[in-house]
Amino acid sequence: MKPPVPASHTEVKAMQLFPCPFCGPRSEAEFHFGGDAGNVRPDEDEVSADRWSSYLYMRHNQKGMSPSIWMHMTCGELFQLDRDTLTHSVAGSKALTEGGHR
Repeated sequence: MKPPVPASHTEVKAMQLFPCPFCGPRSEAEFHFGGDAGNVRPDEDEVSADRWSSYLYMRHNQKGMSPSIWMHMTCGELFQLDRDTLTHSVAGSKALTEGGHR
């Protein structure tokens, strides 16, 4: 007979709440990370292999408050989330499109 699993291994961890600008606070499980805010795609006609590689793989990875793009999978909207990368505290969110719901 197997020994019982310790309670610490069966506890459900609380999810972080992210504020969707369209639906309000929701569990982080409903969201998909889209990348750093401000990572502008280079012009395809004039991009070098080094520039394209940098766009795809290099990240700022800054400490502290960092703007990033997220998609709320429930409503399908993209938005900017301002979050501290050290504490994971969320300062706010804003729609990327005026009025939302593309």
